Amino acid sequence: MKASRAVAAFDSSSGTLRALSRFLAGRDTPGIGQVPAAFELPLSGLLGALNRLPSAAQERAYAASGWAEAIPRRKAGDVRSEALATWVTGHYPQRRYPVIFIGSANGALVHLAAALDAPWLPQTLLLPVRRRGVAPDDPRSDLAAVSGAGRALLAANPDLVLHHMHDPNQDRLMIAGMTYFRVKWRRLPEAYRRFIHDHLAPGGTLVAVDCTLRWPTTRIDDRYVFQFGALGDATPEEYHRGGPRVTDLLTRYGAPVRHWDPPAPDGESPEAEWGLEPALLNDLSAFAERQRLDLDVLRFDTPGRLSPAIADLYRSWYADRGLPTDRLLVESFLLLDPWQALRTGSVPYWSVFGTEAFRTGLETYLDTTYPYDEIRILLFNHGTDSIGLASAQDWRRTAARARKIGVLTGVNATAYPRDFASLVRSHRELTKIRTRYPMPLPLDTASTAATLGAWDDIDWHPAK
Repeated sequence: MKASRAVAAFDSSSGTLRALSRFLAGRDTPGIGQVPAAFELPLSGLLGALNRLPSAAQERAYAASGWAEAIPRRKAGDVRSEALATWVTGHYPQRRYPVIFIGSANGALVHLAAALDAPWLPQTLLLPVRRRGVAPDDPRSDLAAVSGAGRALLAANPDLVLHHMHDPNQDRLMIAGMTYFRVKWRRLPEAYRRFIHDHLAPGGTLVAVDCTLRWPTTRIDDRYVFQFGALGDATPEEYHRGGPRVTDLLTRYGAPVRHWDPPAPDGESPEAEWGLEPALLNDLSAFAERQRLDLDVLRFDTPGRLSPAIADLYRSWYADRGLPTDRLLVESFLLLDPWQALRTGSVPYWSVFGTEAFRTGLETYLDTTYPYDEIRILLFNHGTDSIGLASAQDWRRTAARARKIGVLTGVNATAYPRDFASLVRSHRELTKIRTRYPMPLPLDTASTAATLGAWDDIDWHPAK
């Protein structure tokens, strides 16, 4: 099976991969890298018409779009790890790079990599698998329906581990007709080895990106775990034991249950979407030693941890270049554009999701930094009123902390979180920012590592 057919397009790994690879090719990211700029206006009108449908119809359309990109269960065993890795490396311009990042997905990391003129090779990819007849609130039936496909996938790919993820809170629309198979390499695939050999500049540095976030899981097989729930505002305890917010969500969606009944967790594993599988780091260390390459480790405990540090890094970089430092661009999930950030002199701050916890993180950052004259906020629409989702009005109040311009960019506040036209409208609005700056030379890797390593909650050090 072609890797481009097997990998989900609307996911953190594939979305950030597109944004960074387009930046390194000298391009911005219209329509989250899926839509040419010329088609943004008509597609925005088409998606805008979807906003006028009843909520239930909007949700069905969103779920159908996800189902269309999922693969049939019987094809899971046809996916090949090496084809996936070759697909990843094929995104990047074929030239030498001073740094190559490998590991956990992270939107703030995209801006770090852009500043260093560096590609990033993901450890994790999402392979959506079709299945019918399973309610989003029935995790046991989801596991029973597709565990055979999971085992077939692993039998064909001994270098992968499978994190079968089921989240009826944030992903309830998508999982109505599909299962989330997140696969992680435990060994460095051959395509990654070739890419490093051919494209790391002499004296360059490999950097393993290690997000240490973990989540309760149920072990199904040696390389197969089931994860119920995921990072967001709902806690692992709420997913597994219920609570008032879970009851409220299930009531609002007319579910026949008032709490979930997932398989009991029997341990913890790296979080399916964001965490690093340590076996890859071990294999990468052995590879670097054999090839006599410098290997660093960039480690942090949760994906949002990098965001304020990268924002401060960019602010200092702009000041050193004699540019204004008063324009903030808040990005969301896979709505990000490193090219537009640098061209408009915008300080990038990545919000993992649109929940209250991540909005509070942004508020904390604003409390501790010099005020911004302009704050523009992009909001990713995931189509569901999930637990802890901050409203567009809440985000608008945060934007209003700007001294001059504080706006939600490309967002129809009345349609959020079902404003699917924002996926293309946001980029159009960014292109209307008038002030433009030339692209800078890359930052120095060693000084950047020292700057980030000085943060108490970020560790950047040579691998031992």
